[in-house]
Amino acid sequence: MEGERAEGSGRKPELVATELAISIIVPCRNEICAIGPFLDSLRHQDFSSYNWEVIIADGMSNDGTRDFLHDFQRANPRVRVIDNPEQTTPAGLNEAIRSANGEIILRMDVHTEYAPDYVRTCVETLLSKNVGNVGGPARTRATGLLPRSIAAAYHSPFACGSPRFHDPNYEGPADTVPYGCWRKETLERLGLFDTELVRNQDDELNLRMIRQGDCVWQTPAIKSWYSPRPKLSSLFKQYYQYGFWKIPVIVKHKIPASWRHLVPGTFVLVNALLLVSAMAALTFGQLPLAELAATLLALILGVYLLCILAFGLLAARRYGWALLPYLPLVFATYHVSYGLGFLTGVVYFATRKFRPMQPGRAFTQVTR
Repeated sequence: MEGERAEGSGRKPELVATELAISIIVPCRNEICAIGPFLDSLRHQDFSSYNWEVIIADGMSNDGTRDFLHDFQRANPRVRVIDNPEQTTPAGLNEAIRSANGEIILRMDVHTEYAPDYVRTCVETLLSKNVGNVGGPARTRATGLLPRSIAAAYHSPFACGSPRFHDPNYEGPADTVPYGCWRKETLERLGLFDTELVRNQDDELNLRMIRQGDCVWQTPAIKSWYSPRPKLSSLFKQYYQYGFWKIPVIVKHKIPASWRHLVPGTFVLVNALLLVSAMAALTFGQLPLAELAATLLALILGVYLLCILAFGLLAARRYGWALLPYLPLVFATYHVSYGLGFLTGVVYFATRKFRPMQPGRAFTQVTR
């Protein structure tokens, strides 16, 4: 990017046909604290082999992000800022894809740091493997005991069911990968992202792709580092939304992308039913039933506590013993929030035919 001169902020640049043309698309809204480091990471990418452009779809930011982007755009004419009036991630991604000149589309997100060869490795892998989508594992970087605990739990198979993209060493076909790199014609054939999915739209796109016979490929050579939520409250909101928005994906495809998505909701539901059953039986004087329900509840929670402690010890041994006091609560936050969101989604989308599709801010608001 260095050495570029400003040539106006509204013009759509044309890419030279003799070079491989790539378009980097970035959804963004109210990211004043993160946009500077992200653009620094973008500035250090190796673009030497490509004719490139960056399209940032801004969801009408009102915290100063938009002014920051316009200043950056004036100094870097290959960067274009477009409006995303819908203010959702899939809508912004689709607007950027439609506006893109590149034959290859590469998504990047603001709360992530990228290795200098990230773009080049994504493109080379896509071309060499001849697959539908490529990406790297979900590596994390965090500072502070609680954020580090959230990151450590994220990489534990107990927190999220051990999807392949949580494994930093796995290479091969995967259900989904962070961000993504595709041929534009592939995205157009798939119909772009589903704009009704405020969350999980990337998982659903990859599910659609796999069911149509394409492959999603993960390689550890593609390196990026995601910044996880820094607080339990924001983590709870994030995974509550993930659980809620998993339901329309299941309804759309008549099958979950992975059976692990059903486990947290089942866990929360069974415990809630046992608790209610014990209280109801006790209220109506059915002591044997109350004792049975209470015993089953205690047994399930006891086994769960043992699992939390065991996986907490494993995670602490790997990432630092100072994290151990935080890990049990972090694991529980992952599971309970996702499970509650999943069950809320079951109720909401089961009655969707009686109401418009307008989930409230608790299900759509960015949680950072």
